[in-house]
Amino acid sequence: MSIVESENLTDNEPDQIPVVPSAPMGNGDSIPTAFDPKQLRAGRLQRLRAMMAEEGYAALVLFDPNNQRYATGSRNMFGYFLRNSTRYVYVPLEGPIILFEYPGSAHVSTWLETIDEARTSKVVWSAVNQRDGMSSDPFGVEIAELVKEHGRGNKKVGLDRCALNLARALEAQGLDVYDCMQDTLHCRRIKTPEEIACLAQSMAASEAAVAEVEAAIKPGITENELFAIMYGEVIRGGGEFIETRLLSSGPRTNPWFNEASDRKIRPGELVALDTDTIGCHGYYSDFSRTFHVGPGKPSAYQREIYRMAYDQVHHNMGLLKPGMSYREIADKAWKIPDRFIDRRYPSIIHGVGMHGETPLVAHHMDFDKFSKDGVLEPGMVVSVESYIGEVGAADGVKLEEEVLITETGIEKLSRYPFNDELLK
Repeated sequence: MSIVESENLTDNEPDQIPVVPSAPMGNGDSIPTAFDPKQLRAGRLQRLRAMMAEEGYAALVLFDPNNQRYATGSRNMFGYFLRNSTRYVYVPLEGPIILFEYPGSAHVSTWLETIDEARTSKVVWSAVNQRDGMSSDPFGVEIAELVKEHGRGNKKVGLDRCALNLARALEAQGLDVYDCMQDTLHCRRIKTPEEIACLAQSMAASEAAVAEVEAAIKPGITENELFAIMYGEVIRGGGEFIETRLLSSGPRTNPWFNEASDRKIRPGELVALDTDTIGCHGYYSDFSRTFHVGPGKPSAYQREIYRMAYDQVHHNMGLLKPGMSYREIADKAWKIPDRFIDRRYPSIIHGVGMHGETPLVAHHMDFDKFSKDGVLEPGMVVSVESYIGEVGAADGVKLEEEVLITETGIEKLSRYPFNDELLK
């Protein structure tokens, strides 16, 4: 058993989990690398309930597995419940937290101190047996009874996602139903010290996976083989899954967003990847690198576009500080040369937590289409994006760094080295 345990072990009671206090890294930086799992859960729940009080919610009914995990630390068949919204957690502002679980699996989570009671989901079969009409009324009645018992007359209930019939069932019981997804994401934008430790551990494991990919790059290997190496190392490092298959080579690096294929890599090409990894403890690791395939040296054009991507990331990282508005970031961001604008990446920065989160800051020409203004705050974690590729060219370069917003500026979470040959 490792010195720092997962915050969601399923075969240990809470008092069997070693408690490791948060502490700075040995090199003197402020990013913690160890944490107390109970404090992690307590801190997140405290933030969630503070948001509920501020927004006037009597209770939330959470269907999204990420929000369930944020509120309680509970995880069960994560991929399945991303597809089937049939497991839910009742979180009142005051009162017991109740898990409505898939039949026979409550034991996975009932050891958690954040779960006061477990019941069987009323809607567990609705997605596969077309029982929506039969399950929605019992669901609505049960939640309404809980709100009446714990809500002190308040009838405002938040749903992060669910079928329309479930929302209508709650309204039929006299509850005031609101979409709370944006409120929960806004709450989650600031990371506790324990969450930052989780993000640091997730990043370290993802960097190790990328190192194995880089070491395996050679002519003749396929994109799929490289992606399999990365995925395998992610799992070995305690990670959970990779959200995308963004690993491409040669002419498939331009435009971006081509997914890993059975294409064989050839000498002199570029290989680009984006980690997009739900890593250990359920926390996201999101950085990108581009590599050159030997033997031989990169072309002048490959070095030119790599330097542009490098400059874009580092210029934009240099802007970031608490109190800076999102629109100001967009206005002051690195100016993309005209010939690369058509294939610009959709965002300059985006939030990072349990997945890609708020905020999303688009380029100045896209800001009003994709972004909402706000300000950077200490405790936010964001990824800084760059993609440089032009229409008609063979190569593209993807680079990205993940950083913590501190009281004075930033501290890097991603530390994977850049390619010296491409920077010459």
